[in-house]
Amino acid sequence: MSIKNQFGKQGWTPDRIKDLSEKTFVITGTTSGTGYEAARILLTKGAKVVMLNRNPKKAAQTIVALKEKLSNSIDVSNITLDLGDQASVKKAASEVLEKADRIDALLCNGAIAQVPTQKLTKDGWESQMGVNFFGHFTLQGLLFPMIQKSKGRIVTVGSMGYDMGIKAIKFDDLNWDKNYSANDAYSQSKLAQIMAIYELQDRLAESGNTGVKAYACHPGSSRTNLINTSGSMMMKMIFGLMKLSPLTQPAEKGAYPELMCATEPNLDQTAFYGPTGRSNWVGPVGPHYLAPHAKDKAAAKKLWNLSEKETDVYWKF
Repeated sequence: MSIKNQFGKQGWTPDRIKDLSEKTFVITGTTSGTGYEAARILLTKGAKVVMLNRNPKKAAQTIVALKEKLSNSIDVSNITLDLGDQASVKKAASEVLEKADRIDALLCNGAIAQVPTQKLTKDGWESQMGVNFFGHFTLQGLLFPMIQKSKGRIVTVGSMGYDMGIKAIKFDDLNWDKNYSANDAYSQSKLAQIMAIYELQDRLAESGNTGVKAYACHPGSSRTNLINTSGSMMMKMIFGLMKLSPLTQPAEKGAYPELMCATEPNLDQTAFYGPTGRSNWVGPVGPHYLAPHAKDKAAAKKLWNLSEKETDVYWKF
C-alpha cells in the first residue's frame, strides 16, 4: 500500500529542523548508532541533549567525542540508565526531573535484539520485552508530567521486526517460558512498543490532553551495533554480510525518522514513519503502511493495563 510522502521524493531530512535553542531532548541509547547520530544532529541545531545510557564510561567517551566533533560549548550530559532494571529506570527518571526544566521530546531509542537464548531481567521479564518495552514504558510514564508541562513529545523507535515474527502479544506466556524464539521475542517487544504509542494517543485524546504528542517510527535497516551487542553469532554473521549490501543504510539516515518525529511541526500522529523504499528498509523518510495487528485496540488496552500493574507506574492524564 503506497502512502503519499508529504516531504516529496527526497523525503524528510534534518535540513528541515529549525533552531532548537532553549529546547531539551532526552534520548536513550546514544553511545553509538542511530541514538548517537540523533544526539549529534540535535546538538548541531543548538538543542540541549540529556543522554540516558547503561555504561557511564562509554557515555563519557561519547560526550568527549561529540565535543571534539562539534564544540566544547554544546549542552550535553549523561544520566546512567539500565532499561533492563526498573530500579535504575526510576532512579534515572528522578534525576532527569531534578536536572531538566523541560522535555521537548523523549526519544525512546535504546534497544537489544535477537537475544539467542531466553534471559530474564532483574525484574523477571524476558530480556527483550523488559528492555525494549517495559523499561521505556516506565520511563515514559515517570517523565510524562514534565513532557506534559512542556507540551512535548514521546517518540518510540520501533522496528519493522514488529511484522517479521509473531503478530500478537503472548499474554499467556509473555516471557516465552515455552518455545523461546529470539526473533519472535524481539518481534513481540517491538510490537508492544508500537501498539502502546497508539493506545497512548487514544488515552491522551480521551482525557482532552492535546498538548502532548506521541509518535511511532523505525530506523529501517541501518548499519548499527544493535545485533553485535546482543544477537547470536549466526545473526551477527548474517547482518555483517547485509551491511555490505544496498539493503542497509548509514546510521545517520536511520536516525532521521526519530528526529522527524521529535521536531517536525504538524506531523500526523496516527501515521507510522520510516524509510519508504524497498521493504521499508532504506529510502526517503516519510509515512508508510502499518499492519493492522499493530493497532489491535483490544490487545493494546489489555497491554497498557497489564504494563501499569507490572511496572507499578500508573499514568496520570
